[in-house]
Amino acid sequence: MNKRLIIVGLLILAIAIVGKLLYVVAKNIKVDDFHKSAVIFVVDSSASNQQMLPTEIKYIKSLCSILDPEDAVKVLKVSEKSYLIYEGSPSDTMGIKKALEAFTQLDSKDYGTAYGEALKKAFDHCLTMKKEGYVPAVVVVGDLENEGDVSKQVNWDTLPDNVKNVQKYAPDIAMMFVFAHPEKLDLVKTKLNPVLGETKLIIANEQNVDKANRRFLEAIGR
Repeated sequence: MNKRLIIVGLLILAIAIVGKLLYVVAKNIKVDDFHKSAVIFVVDSSASNQQMLPTEIKYIKSLCSILDPEDAVKVLKVSEKSYLIYEGSPSDTMGIKKALEAFTQLDSKDYGTAYGEALKKAFDHCLTMKKEGYVPAVVVVGDLENEGDVSKQVNWDTLPDNVKNVQKYAPDIAMMFVFAHPEKLDLVKTKLNPVLGETKLIIANEQNVDKANRRFLEAIGR
């Protein structure tokens, strides 16, 4: 009888020790907080960027494929005008593909690149999505050439202040510029790096764009 009590006592003690160890281990495990992100794509469909567009569309789909289904995606086209052509889940591959193929075809009546207008709309979307609990990000896909109506073009002297204004309400905003010529990307770096810093600003030309996705995921907290 005493032997049985000793065995039961040892078992209870062992279970208590193991339970305590498991509790301590579980308490010290740091679980990464997941924050859903809203990614606003600005896609250049102007005449000067048409040659690169098929490659860029593949890239957009590849970036969407590594986002979480809980994330949100919006796509703004840029030509003479800028407007929204898709919004929804990044996992809706077919929907994104159809929108890009349907609304980025060359229109001979369109001339110009309304990058300034597109970025203003993208920033407005960022602020709205931030209120909805998303981490906002803007991905600019195109050659960054200024053409056509000057009032719709991007003003590189005022853009840093515009980003600062967005940061007042969305301090975690990230931006990525891909597929532009290195000279244009150097301008982006010069103007926006003092505002966004190394971790929140990603630039990549055609030759090294394959390495940009990982940095982008880090920029949105993944």
